[in-house]
Amino acid sequence: MKIKISLSLALMAAFVVLLVFVAGCTSAYRQPAQPPPAATAPSTGDVKMVEIASTGFNPSSLTVNAGDTVVFVNRDAALHRPASAQHPTHLLYPGSGADKCGTAGAANGNFDSCKGLVEGESWSFIFNQKGEWKYHDHLNCCTNPAFFGTVVVN
Repeated sequence: MKIKISLSLALMAAFVVLLVFVAGCTSAYRQPAQPPPAATAPSTGDVKMVEIASTGFNPSSLTVNAGDTVVFVNRDAALHRPASAQHPTHLLYPGSGADKCGTAGAANGNFDSCKGLVEGESWSFIFNQKGEWKYHDHLNCCTNPAFFGTVVVN
């Protein structure tokens, strides 16, 4: 009788340990929804929105004034990563670059969300540099030409 109880307890304990291990391993691969990184200093300009859907950016071309904020919102179940062109280096917008995706990100003027946005998640960027700035979805640009856009800053 003691052996059956001990064996049952040992099996239950092993099952609980296995369950905790599996839960820990699978959660490491999920990308949790996190608040978007802050974009430079607080904006004193207008806020414009670009929605990202399975069909691409909407609108794909946007005109703003220097100091305006553009908010990119993922409306698709797939991950999307807005970033300055040229793929894959992201160097077109001054101060940007795929190699600058450390903890500061947009706070240092890097036009790159630096991670895939999950559905419903947004990321914002303040455009302070005047000019015509091309951008793309780093995760989907090479499979669909609709994942390229332009922000013109006056």
